[in-house]
Amino acid sequence: MLEYTSYALVLLSLGAYVLLDGYDLGIGVLSLFDRSDQRRKEYSELIATAWDANESWIILAGVLLWAGLPAVYATVLPGVYLPLVVMLLAIVLRGTAIELQSAAPGYRRGWGLVFGLSSLVAALCQGLVGGAVLSGLPHRGGVFTGGTWDWLTPYSVLTALGLTAVYLLAGAAWLQDKTTGTAHERAGRLGRPLLLAVAAVSVVLGFGLRLADPQHLRFDQPLRAALLGIAVAVAAACGAIAWYGFGRRPDWRPFAAVAGAEAAGLLALVAATAPVVVPPDLTVHAAAGPRGSQLFLLIGVGSCIPVVLAYNIYAWWVFRGKFAQPPARNGGPAPSSGAPDPSTGGPGPSTGAAAVERHTAEARAEDDGPWVAVVGRRVLLTLLAVAVAALSQDVFGGVRAWIGPVGVAVCSVTALAVWIRSDRRSEAAGEFDLPAAEK
Repeated sequence: MLEYTSYALVLLSLGAYVLLDGYDLGIGVLSLFDRSDQRRKEYSELIATAWDANESWIILAGVLLWAGLPAVYATVLPGVYLPLVVMLLAIVLRGTAIELQSAAPGYRRGWGLVFGLSSLVAALCQGLVGGAVLSGLPHRGGVFTGGTWDWLTPYSVLTALGLTAVYLLAGAAWLQDKTTGTAHERAGRLGRPLLLAVAAVSVVLGFGLRLADPQHLRFDQPLRAALLGIAVAVAAACGAIAWYGFGRRPDWRPFAAVAGAEAAGLLALVAATAPVVVPPDLTVHAAAGPRGSQLFLLIGVGSCIPVVLAYNIYAWWVFRGKFAQPPARNGGPAPSSGAPDPSTGGPGPSTGAAAVERHTAEARAEDDGPWVAVVGRRVLLTLLAVAVAALSQDVFGGVRAWIGPVGVAVCSVTALAVWIRSDRRSEAAGEFDLPAAEK
């Protein structure tokens, strides 16, 4: 019984991650196709309010797999090591880009590009991992026995594209709920085409599962077939609600419908595959750890889940309502409306947008060098720190001899020198000066 409780908590954590971090990954990918720096800045500021809380759920899922279902952990992680490492590096770069973009005056295209590309890479890698697990990973006795590229299958590639489409749909729904003006209108226009794409890829992946999954899916069992039919019906109903809600008020309706469709899709997948976790034959019971470990895990993680959930709810409550443009760097509020329009007597909305664009361009001109060089330097610095830490801890196995204490010291001093030099250039450009209203 305890093993199924651990399995349920894993599904809860993964579902919460797909729902919460999925929409901000989708917004990051959408920013790649938006030409307005003002809207891109809005996207980044909107995600900066909750991205760290959203990603907490994937940590809980990893801990639950490690202690509750160790055979799954031992099979899946070696089998999908490459896309998993790339995903983690993308998440690190994405968090760095969000924070530095939020701290910078105006909009920095370099960090915006890192934010969008890392979001896309993370989404694709997550789809590759999920598709590889559903396709079946070679294993014997709870140990992975396959090769380096066994995760790369036609079904995993389709799953990567499908999950990215789901994230894009969730991102568009969230933007309609949280933004105003042109960002709100654009999200409403994108919603329905993305919904059609998600519906099409869901049908392909659903029927393709019987070909890709090496286990014999028993849809002839009445209970399984009933649960699957109910989940599919709920997902279809939520899709219809989202279709009607995009571009119409209330703005929260599309995101609520998309969230319901995502939950129903996860339940449909579980109904089709349970109790097998890793096809063709690794079940929940066979993958479970000792009873004592599971009991300890459930007490520890069970007490953490309400805390993480409370953190998410508190962040939602604090940042409820529509996104508001933060004050400009010079201490004055960001312009939200222009001079009166003589033809209507009302404000000219385009003037405020133009002022924001001018402010963004001026701030970008104060950057500490060409944006390509800035992005390249900071990305390489981040990757250097991650690589040094991984090699020194022998994460990759058998390569710890490549870097010793002297190498760690040299890399650390070099990184510190580059960081200090970059900060001194930024200080000389006046980027650390407080606005007059804050002095």
